[in-house]
Amino acid sequence: MLKKFIAAASLLLVASTAQSQDYPTHPITIVVPFAAGGPNDILARFVADHMAHSLGQPVLIENVGGGGGTIGSARVAKADPDGHTLLVGNLGNLAAGFALYKHIKYDPRDFVSVGMIAETPNFLVVNNQFPAANLQDFIAHAKASPQKVKVGNAGFGANSHLTCLYLEHLAGVKLTHVAYRGTAPAMQDLLSGQIDGICDAAPNVVPHMAAGTIRGLVVAQPARVAAVSNVPSAPEAGLADFNVAGWTAIVAPPKTPKQIIARANAALNAALMDPDVRKKIEQVGAVPPPAAHMTPEWMDGFLRQEVEQWGRVVHAAGASIE
Repeated sequence: MLKKFIAAASLLLVASTAQSQDYPTHPITIVVPFAAGGPNDILARFVADHMAHSLGQPVLIENVGGGGGTIGSARVAKADPDGHTLLVGNLGNLAAGFALYKHIKYDPRDFVSVGMIAETPNFLVVNNQFPAANLQDFIAHAKASPQKVKVGNAGFGANSHLTCLYLEHLAGVKLTHVAYRGTAPAMQDLLSGQIDGICDAAPNVVPHMAAGTIRGLVVAQPARVAAVSNVPSAPEAGLADFNVAGWTAIVAPPKTPKQIIARANAALNAALMDPDVRKKIEQVGAVPPPAAHMTPEWMDGFLRQEVEQWGRVVHAAGASIE
C-alpha cells in the first residue's frame, strides 16, 4: 500500500510539474472585484495586454463588484490553483476587509502573490459646486453640517471607504458614506453633483482633476504628485497625519505552484518595465514599484504586514460590517 501511495503521489507531482511548465494552456482571467473604470480596473488593463503578449495567451479582465471587493475575492479564493484565474486587490479587499467583514469567506494571507502593479496615492476630491476651496474649508463645512457631506466609495471596506474614514477620524468630523459597486459609478454621481466628494486612488481621479471637472483638496501623503502638482500634500493642507498609502497588486488562488507564479510574475514585470506601460501608469498619478518590490516574496511579506496593520486600525475603531 505504501509503495502504491508513493507511486501515485509521484505521478501527481510529475503531472503538476508538467502543467506548471506548460502554463498557460488557455486564456487567463484577471478578476477585478470592483466595477469597470475604477483605479484597480484601470491599472489591471494597463498591464493585461502586455502580459498576454509575454504569456502567449489572451489575458481577460472580468469585473465582479460588490462587498467592497470581497465578493470577487471570495470567488478567486475557491478557483483552481492553475494560474488561469488571478485577482487584483488593494488594501481594502486584501487587507482591511478581513478585519472589517464579520463573515468574510477568505483569508487574504492564503492568496499567493504574483506582484505589485503600482502604488496609488489617495486624494480627497470634491465636485466643482462644493463650497470649499481647500481642506480646512472642507473640514469647517463638515463640522458645521454633521453627516450632511456625502462621500462616495467602492463599497464599505474598500480603499476609498477606509481613506475617508481615516480622514473623518483625524479631522473630527462626521460624513455620510455612500457605497457603490466601484468608484467609477461613484465618480459619475460626483460629476453630476449627487454626492459631494470621494477619497479615491489616483488613477480614477487624476484625469478628472487634470481636466478641471473636479477639484482636488489634498493628496493623503507627505509629498505632492507630479501629475497634479497643484494639489497640496497632507502637511501643506494642515493635516500631516493624513497619510494613507494605496496600492494595487495581483494575487493567485491559494496553493498555486511556484513555477506558475514565477511565470506570471515575469510577465507582469515585463509589462511594468515597458516604457509605454510605465508612462500610462505615471500619467494617472500612480507609481510603478521599484525593482526590489517586484518579487512575489516581497509582495507576500508586504501583504501580511498590511493585514496586520489594518486589522489593528479597524479593531481600534470598533468598525465591523455584517
